Amino acid sequence: MDVGSFLQRENENLQELSIKIDQAGWMVTSTGEGSWNDALEVAQNEWKRYLSDTDRFALITKHLENKQLTSLQKRQLTELRHLMLNQQLDPKLAEHSTRMTKELVDIFNSYRPTLKNQHVSNNDIRTILETSLDPNERKQAWLASKQIGKQVCDRSLRLIQQRNDEARTLGYDNYYQMQYSAQNLDLDVVFALIDELLVQSEEPYRLVKQQIDEELAQKFRITVSQLRPWHYSDPFFQSTPAISEWNMADYLQNDRMEAITAETFQRMGLDIKDVIARSDLYPRDKKYPYGYCTAMGRTGEPRIMTSINPSEFWMSVMLHEFGHAAYEKNIDAALPFLLRKPAHTLTTEAIAMLFGRMTKEEEWITRFIKPEPTAFSSHASARCGTLQREMLVSMRWYITFVKFERELYERPHTNVNERWWQLVAEIQHLHAPEDTRHPDWAAKMHFTLAPVSYQSYLLGELTASQLHHFMMTNISHDLFSLEAGTFVKEQFFFPGATWTWNDLLKHATGEPLNPKYFVQQFVSSHCNR
Repeated sequence: MDVGSFLQRENENLQELSIKIDQAGWMVTSTGEGSWNDALEVAQNEWKRYLSDTDRFALITKHLENKQLTSLQKRQLTELRHLMLNQQLDPKLAEHSTRMTKELVDIFNSYRPTLKNQHVSNNDIRTILETSLDPNERKQAWLASKQIGKQVCDRSLRLIQQRNDEARTLGYDNYYQMQYSAQNLDLDVVFALIDELLVQSEEPYRLVKQQIDEELAQKFRITVSQLRPWHYSDPFFQSTPAISEWNMADYLQNDRMEAITAETFQRMGLDIKDVIARSDLYPRDKKYPYGYCTAMGRTGEPRIMTSINPSEFWMSVMLHEFGHAAYEKNIDAALPFLLRKPAHTLTTEAIAMLFGRMTKEEEWITRFIKPEPTAFSSHASARCGTLQREMLVSMRWYITFVKFERELYERPHTNVNERWWQLVAEIQHLHAPEDTRHPDWAAKMHFTLAPVSYQSYLLGELTASQLHHFMMTNISHDLFSLEAGTFVKEQFFFPGATWTWNDLLKHATGEPLNPKYFVQQFVSSHCNR
């Protein structure tokens, strides 16, 4: 079979399998019903069996040696090889990890923590951490947020071991190393960059953290040394507490979040109203309580799953997830399935983060939230520098997660619960709770269900800053303009995976990934106005 016919067949087969997975996955998270989880397991096993075919893998390797390949053919074969690389497993071995994952999906979808002998939602817990002044209520809410960790920890560690066993059968030291290879990332380069970011941001972060701690100590009438994780507004301190009494939630009632999201993108010529119509945005019983975007088989009709309530947190999530959707929707529909996707997870995260940041920007608040001027103006100066604080705090969270996850796969038998709090103290500068023997880390779903993905968030933030700098310098001083929207749509979205992620970034901005733009934007101490 010639390479053209081979690729046509592969694209058709893979799209069919992908649609089955995305449709079943959507229904699982929408309903929480076991029958849909069974269907998802079947679809995932079909996908894995297809990609585990050793004869097909050998044929791809042979085709890649062909010197007459077009650039698009070579990119498709390379993408297909990356897809198949970590699926070259005995099918029974692969099905074992799929079954283990399914059990954990069931728990994360359906588990609800208890507080004061009542079941509560993640939104209930977040509301307490954002608003309550009662130290005991805050502590109990924070502890409730970690209850699921105890439910999933043992299963999570067994799944990590299973993934490592699978990776070793393919010649890798561990699953973490294998995933970096499959994602076309250099492990040593990424961690060298992380270590450099830690060094460069240490003093600015220390000052920001000191400022936050002094504000919280005053708020709760305690000393800084008495602060514990439950005094912060996020269970993992991955975002910053509010620094003024102005409350965005007051302006987000009555479905306004949908309208604000649509208007933000529309100002840039990015129409997402059809995506909003297809999406499932509000919480209900047994529904997946977090947020995600799905490409639905790369058909150009993405949709969003969230469980929003009127809050600044969920407003940011809306902008983030619809950033993913705007990217997916505007990829060249004529591209073959293998290339009809973002160039890399980190490139779609870059766009999502570029939009998710906006809730901390005074300009965006003024233009899209439209607060009453006199009510907001008295708080505007207090919010100055909010985005810088947010980015320094979130970057430290990403680094904590990535470093700990690497250790989970490289040293899975260490005292993981205590080690988690050691890294949290070293990197995020948080005081640990009195007892660090509990699997608090396991409450973060990504360790189990989205493995080896967090480095893409970190690299995505760096990419977002590079895109932002280029647009503001070369395209338009107004980010919310048709010129800026046309740039990202034509130069970043439309090519799909025609280029590798770094080649795409070089094509769009004139240079490969350079962390200096993030450093300039957020590490250098200044007021972001």
